Amino acid sequence: MQATLTFLGTGTSMGVPTLGCGCAVCRSAMDPNGDPRNRRTRPSVRLEYGRHVVLIDTGPDFHAQALREGVDRVDAVFYTHHHADHILGMDDLRPLSFKLPHDLPLYADEPTVEVIRRVFSYTFRTVDRYPTSARVQLHPLPTGPDAHVDLFGVRFQRVPVIHGREIITGYRFGSAAYITDMSDLAPESVALLQGLDVLILDALRREPHPSHSHLDKSVAMVEMLKPRRAFFTHMSHDLDHGATEAVLPENIRLAYDGLKLEFEIAPEAAE
Repeated sequence: MQATLTFLGTGTSMGVPTLGCGCAVCRSAMDPNGDPRNRRTRPSVRLEYGRHVVLIDTGPDFHAQALREGVDRVDAVFYTHHHADHILGMDDLRPLSFKLPHDLPLYADEPTVEVIRRVFSYTFRTVDRYPTSARVQLHPLPTGPDAHVDLFGVRFQRVPVIHGREIITGYRFGSAAYITDMSDLAPESVALLQGLDVLILDALRREPHPSHSHLDKSVAMVEMLKPRRAFFTHMSHDLDHGATEAVLPENIRLAYDGLKLEFEIAPEAAE
């Protein structure tokens, strides 16, 4: 079964252009004649397969991203972790959740479930609940060995990711994997990322960072894991799209908002 992955956003937590910045990349992102690939909203992807739409993360730019890409249906959302740039668009799922005959399932590890419940407490309260609150249901994601969720005929395998001092969640689905906000991989995750067609990795900037991978480290990780194709995301204004891509190996590209990829997500179509 073939799937389409759309990058809803590919930027860092501050976005590009970054507020108050006049660097060349930020100017390019704002200039109608500049490189539109330098304009990066907060990171998220949409997966379309069979008759289903699954999101990974809903950042603060989700409303604008959904309008841009014509997102008019969502069947489930997976969350990588609880930081603002990955969860704050959850409330914008409201009108999409009304279309479903059941609550929209949200999958996240326990720390992320706790933060979403706290930040959006008005959504989950049972007394005096606002009638147009999002109709969603949180599902704690397993975190043990071989933790996964089977959804609409596809296995979403949890990939433990080191994000500074935290262990957060990456995902493998079929022949693709989405690993963002990563300073390193947990040792057990290397085996989960073998034989990939598409690997999507964090590459924040050129210089090392305590909680994110930088450009050279991400290139080295691609060389170690040997996917057929690799795309970098969660990028700051340190990386000009054209100039950076020009020095990367041919099998490694920078993602950009709106980029679409085709890949095999499961051996058979979902029922």
